[in-house]
Amino acid sequence: MQAVILAGGKGTRLAPYTMVFPKPLMPIGDVPILEIVIRQLKKHGFTKIVLAVGHLAGLIEAYFEDGSKWGVEITYSREDEPLGTAGPLALLDDLDENFLVMNGDLLTNIDYSDLMCHHLESGALSTVSIYTKEVPISLGVLKLDDDGKIVDYIEKPTLKYKVSMGIYVFNNDVLNYIRRGKYLDFPDLIKTLIQKNKNVSGYMFEGYWMDIGRHEDYSKVLEEFEKMKDELLF
Repeated sequence: MQAVILAGGKGTRLAPYTMVFPKPLMPIGDVPILEIVIRQLKKHGFTKIVLAVGHLAGLIEAYFEDGSKWGVEITYSREDEPLGTAGPLALLDDLDENFLVMNGDLLTNIDYSDLMCHHLESGALSTVSIYTKEVPISLGVLKLDDDGKIVDYIEKPTLKYKVSMGIYVFNNDVLNYIRRGKYLDFPDLIKTLIQKNKNVSGYMFEGYWMDIGRHEDYSKVLEEFEKMKDELLF
């Protein structure tokens, strides 16, 4: 099976670290987060991996080389200018009929092979991995009727949202909706597919999921990793 990992972002929210260090090489314990992802994918049967690189690409290529150290085949796709999250897919000419795409800064215990099976069984053009994110509100939330009368007062509620995990599976027909060399993000691509009545499936996941895009999230992952190391690092 084949996976495309998006590893080209500048990681500006993690500055100043990412000024000289690509975000996918940020260490979790003593291992770069992208290495954890690649080892997990290998365990679940993904042996062909494309790294879509841009910012500080040379450091990523020097570390992972051809992937043989991890028993996978790694190739690289460089974008000359930022193309968003979905745009880089149009640069790839040798994609499998169905392939996984994910961000390179995620720490999760999702079963990637089960996700692929779900996608194939659903017959979907696109499958989006979904996580229930709890967002605490530190204020009292008021509900009003149409006349402005307060009808409820909820102190510091926790709201729940179904969010994209940044992990997708696509049938390669999706390339018909991505213009080569044009900037495109996944939310816009998914909305286009929905508007055209294409089959877009959701894969609900209830395990562990974090990205390291913000300083507070990265710090939290560092704290939690040691407790889950045996489960997350193969």
